[in-house]
Amino acid sequence: MSTSAVARDDLHDQFLLDPGLVHLNHGGFGACPRPVFDALQRWQRDLERHPSAMLSHGYDALMEGVRERLAGFLGCSARDLVLVQNTTAGLNAVARSLRLRPGDEVLATDHEYEAMDLLWQHVCAEAGARYVRQRLPLPVEDHGDLVEAVWSAVGPATRVIFLSHITSKTAITLPVAEICRRARAAGIMTVVDGAHAPGQIPLRLDALGVDVYAASCHKWLCGPRSTGFLYVRPEYQSGILAPLISHGSQPGSTFLERHRWQGTRDPSAFLALPTAIDCQQTPAWDAARRRSHELARVARAAVSELFHLEPFTPDSDDWFVQMVSVPLPPCDGAAMRRRLWTEHRIDAPVRDWAGGSLIRVSVNAYNTSDDLDRLVDALGALFTTPRAARR
Repeated sequence: MSTSAVARDDLHDQFLLDPGLVHLNHGGFGACPRPVFDALQRWQRDLERHPSAMLSHGYDALMEGVRERLAGFLGCSARDLVLVQNTTAGLNAVARSLRLRPGDEVLATDHEYEAMDLLWQHVCAEAGARYVRQRLPLPVEDHGDLVEAVWSAVGPATRVIFLSHITSKTAITLPVAEICRRARAAGIMTVVDGAHAPGQIPLRLDALGVDVYAASCHKWLCGPRSTGFLYVRPEYQSGILAPLISHGSQPGSTFLERHRWQGTRDPSAFLALPTAIDCQQTPAWDAARRRSHELARVARAAVSELFHLEPFTPDSDDWFVQMVSVPLPPCDGAAMRRRLWTEHRIDAPVRDWAGGSLIRVSVNAYNTSDDLDRLVDALGALFTTPRAARR
């Protein structure tokens, strides 16, 4: 099945990517468009011309402006939002601040990012608590089935529900709002890994009803790397420590004060975020998201047809937008990814999953129909074993 019916995006040439590379891993490390990269370099030059002007005299006002702009984009108050290096840093700050007790349970799904599984396992082991990874059935047809699957594991010892807004491996948009609504009614704290959401789906954090939400800005928001945020509802802020103890961490300090200064660091990447938001809010980027979703849809159908394997979810932007995972026949995921890279110059994660394998395809404004055709052709060439017959 050809993907050639989907037109090339007008923003293609704004990116600095190697033209010989088929980059289908935007969900991993992102890519900056030229206006954002130029803004980053302007701020870096300003910092070098007069370091103290930015770091001693202007820092608080500059970073406050970034938080205000980011909060407006995310649909929340700036007083509930702090800047962190990435999703991992924000979630570490939260998980390691919680006062779990022996016997408490942290409930997650079996679709969570591996590094965050390690974080919660470590925190729970230190406290004598239990980390519960509830299986979510795939394929799935209804978001309500996922809500019930999560809620069936809630018990009297559940203190925290942790889940991804868009899962890393399976690239599924989870019904976070409904799970948060039920959790609030039950007095259970909700912590959401939003790494793949900002810039890919609309966000209104206050309306979402989540207690804690951490995300990176270098992925789908297309900001510079080492930029992220942590959102915490006011009733939980007093207990959340900063990743580093530094100025602002005196007794009685506020959530914002503790997180404002994390030692001397280059703030240029954060100061370029308003430019990234400006880019995202243009009609051209709205069109790019729609075209990227269409490319992801067609690529999903083509890979599914190639191997006669059933997709994980219905074909709808309620389930996936610009990033989609597709089942593959069982293989050595790491070896297959290396071969895609070394033999075909295609970068896309291939992973083991539930006794089989999957490939995650991330599509953004710089991708073309030819990129997806190359992927399908490469997979057809690399899998020489008999293909699965399950539908």
